[in-house]
Amino acid sequence: MNTEQTTLDAIVVEPAVPARYAVIWLHGLGDSGAGFAPIVPALSLPKDAGIRFIFPHAPEQPVTINSGYIMRAWYDIKSMDLHDRADLAGVLESERKIMALIEAQMAAGIPSERILLAGFSQGGVMSLFCGLRFHQPLAGVMALSCYLPGADTLPQDCHPANASTPILQHHGEQDEVVPLFAGQMAQKALLDAGYEVEWQSFNMGHSVLPAQLMEIRRWLLARLVN
Repeated sequence: MNTEQTTLDAIVVEPAVPARYAVIWLHGLGDSGAGFAPIVPALSLPKDAGIRFIFPHAPEQPVTINSGYIMRAWYDIKSMDLHDRADLAGVLESERKIMALIEAQMAAGIPSERILLAGFSQGGVMSLFCGLRFHQPLAGVMALSCYLPGADTLPQDCHPANASTPILQHHGEQDEVVPLFAGQMAQKALLDAGYEVEWQSFNMGHSVLPAQLMEIRRWLLARLVN
């Protein structure tokens, strides 16, 4: 019997008014949806913004570079080589579940153009991958401290529906986990393909700083509430 979980558990933070927009925020390796849920009050969004935040939990699985230790991960990390880092089969499996989350929000009455994908580290990799390949236009893609699964190449089968979707990239200049150049390689590949990318680097390691929050807030409101 196949016992594989086909849906993702998630922490959902509802707005004070009926939801008109949705942000699906994907955590990094070894974390959970609870890791980023506190960012909602920290963003100090208008109470009438109507933005629902969804923080899914990645499945638990062995991670090769961590000696096979079982942890929450969107995909296995096979090596530190950026060109062979992400297990594509795992990326595709997580993509299927993340796209189901997007489609569930659409079924609940929120159009795809009002749904935004965000993610940090592994979650940022998945937000880029899914956002570029999703078959209906999204409001935007936020990719924090991450890279492309193919290092310097875009995923196969990028969908034209999101060819003009705005992308925000943030990266730490002292990132010890995902080097700055990995984010810059992703940015170059996106720009070369004609995507609209806003890039900002910060004096930090592999983290999210309070200084970023106002930039994230500004960008979210411009994409969703306008």
